[in-house]
Amino acid sequence: MIKVHHLNDSRSQRILWFLEELGCDYEIVPYARQETRFAPEDLKKIHPLGKSPVIEDGGRIVAESGTIIEYLAATYGNGKFTPEAGSDDFWRYNHFLHYAEGSAMIPLLLALYTGPLGDAAAPLHPRIFGEIENNFSYIESELIGRDFIVGDHLTGADIQVSFVLEAANSTGLLAPYPNLQRYLAAMQARPAYLAGIERGGPYAYGPK
Repeated sequence: MIKVHHLNDSRSQRILWFLEELGCDYEIVPYARQETRFAPEDLKKIHPLGKSPVIEDGGRIVAESGTIIEYLAATYGNGKFTPEAGSDDFWRYNHFLHYAEGSAMIPLLLALYTGPLGDAAAPLHPRIFGEIENNFSYIESELIGRDFIVGDHLTGADIQVSFVLEAANSTGLLAPYPNLQRYLAAMQARPAYLAGIERGGPYAYGPK
C-alpha cells in the first residue's frame, strides 16, 4: 500500500487529492508543523531534505510534488491523467506541471519570507508583486474558455497548479482574476478533492 508522509497545511494535501482521483488505497503518516511553521525533524528520517510530501510505495521513496504526481500517474493512472506522449497537450502538460513550482510559486514564497521584515522589505515589493501579477495574469489568460489547464479533463498539471492558486487565494491575491477564481472553485468542489481533505484533516488553504 502507498504510504504518504503528510504534513498539515502543505503541498502533500494535493497528493492526497490525486490519490483519491486515482482510486488508490493509501496510508497517511501525519506530521504537524512546529511553532516556527517548519516541518518536524522526524521527516528527515524519511528523506534527507525533511520536507513533505514524500511517498513510499513498494520500498521506493519518491519526493517532490511534481515527481510524485508523474510517478503516480505513470504507475496507477492507466493513461488517464497524462496526455498522449509527444502530443501538443503532452508538452503543455509538462510545461504547467513544472511551471507551477519552478516559476509561479517563487514570488509567493518571496512575499511570505519577506513579510516578517516589515518596512525593511519594501524595496523588494515592486519586483515581488510585479512577478506575482505577471504569473497570475499569464495563468488567467491560459484559462480563458478552459475548464482544465490542459485538454478537456483533469490531469496532473491541474493538481500542481491548484496549490499555487490556493496559496495565493489565502491572502486575497486571486481577487483580480475571475478565471482563476472560477477554476479554483471548480477544483475544490471535486468529490476526490473533498475526500482528500476529509482523510488529511484540517487544511488552511481549502474552500472557505
